[in-house]
Amino acid sequence: MQAETYLDTVISLPESARAAFIRRTYLHLALAVAAFAGLEAICLNVVDEKYLLWLATRQAGWLIVLAAFMGVSWLAERWAGSATSKGTQYLGLGIYVAAEAIVFAPLLYIAKHFSKSPDLIPAAAILTGALFAGITAAAFMTRKDFSFLRSILTVGGFVALGLIAASLIFNFTLGIVFAGAMIVFASAAILYDTSNIIHRYRTDQHVAAALQLFASVALLFWYVIQFLRRYERS
Repeated sequence: MQAETYLDTVISLPESARAAFIRRTYLHLALAVAAFAGLEAICLNVVDEKYLLWLATRQAGWLIVLAAFMGVSWLAERWAGSATSKGTQYLGLGIYVAAEAIVFAPLLYIAKHFSKSPDLIPAAAILTGALFAGITAAAFMTRKDFSFLRSILTVGGFVALGLIAASLIFNFTLGIVFAGAMIVFASAAILYDTSNIIHRYRTDQHVAAALQLFASVALLFWYVIQFLRRYERS
């Protein structure tokens, strides 16, 4: 499937303009990751541990978090994709990053205090970074249009959400195979997002592009942690 091109999209612009857009996008991604790390440090050091443990071990807690996160994510993506207000785009990105920090806090608390390896979180971060770098390099070297992944990711996302909700409601565990499949899913999402950065965004949409890429990287990080935790228990 060939990329659709429009007069105001990145692919139709001179190389210098494309490079400037890409630099802005990845700078905002780096800032979002740094903000996420800072907020996570605050959550883990300020929030009472009993609440983090409750959210991590109770079905009701995870259902509340999942429902709240889905609502905030939808709103944040709409704001970040706004073509009329840069302030609204930045607000959307900020809210999304904050929501991710809240969702991750219980998982990171469990990974930090109840894992056999004290280095599980750094190892997950390094592995996530390596996967992200490899996928990004492949996308930029090939410069192919991976828009065909959209329908696959949409169907896969609904299937994954259904399995997650069912596991919470019916109290069964999604094992290492599911975590591995979600790593593949998140990797495909990064490939799709990177392809869009090369081909489809307008040059004033670097904040929206950074948000979408951050969401996929966060998903990858989440399931790398889950995979490593299940692997050390196997």
